[in-house]
Amino acid sequence: MKWQKQTALLVLAYALCAMPARAEPAKMQVTVHGLDPDGRLPASSAFCVPPNTDPASHNISPAVSWSRGPEGTKSYALIMTDLDGVKDLSFLKKPEVMIPPDAERASYIHWVLIDIPPSILGLERGAESPYFIPKGSPIGATDHGLRGANVYSDFYPKDSPLHGIRGGFDGPCPPKNDPMKHRYVTRIYALDVDRLGLEGPFFGEDVEKKMQGHILAIGEATAFY
Repeated sequence: MKWQKQTALLVLAYALCAMPARAEPAKMQVTVHGLDPDGRLPASSAFCVPPNTDPASHNISPAVSWSRGPEGTKSYALIMTDLDGVKDLSFLKKPEVMIPPDAERASYIHWVLIDIPPSILGLERGAESPYFIPKGSPIGATDHGLRGANVYSDFYPKDSPLHGIRGGFDGPCPPKNDPMKHRYVTRIYALDVDRLGLEGPFFGEDVEKKMQGHILAIGEATAFY
């Protein structure tokens, strides 16, 4: 009996070793358009601008394009993340205190769009936010994908005109007392499903979990602000 168990274990180990490893996701090309020569997003894409600025002149989503995903691609997903947000939000209430370079950083997601049809390989400027909208673009279905909620959702107090679930793109707003140049990374995922099955006010973190096991290819582009 002992040798039979050992033989069974050896057969199982061989079978596991013989199983093909899941291939790493392929690479895609992604371009965020309208950047200056230093790779900086234009002021028209910023969420925060000086007072008395025309709302129609800012928070305009940049144009984005990407290469076609590999065979089997049934949809795309887009997530834009600020990799250099300050973790200690109390600094926002202390504009006279400069945020130190070694302050702990956190990632904040500014744009979530999923279930993008495989025939779409880009979004025009303003497609996800044509201008500054106090309540933000609505979450839910569009003709180019399904909008999730971004970091500004419920960030503001209830008595603020900016309070509420905000969908689509809402642009950069690094603290004025932060000397660090922030990196805004736009990632495009080619997926093997046409829908991720998310609805309601889902966030980027929900998308990242749902995509596991369905990613065929990934591409990214970095812009600064």
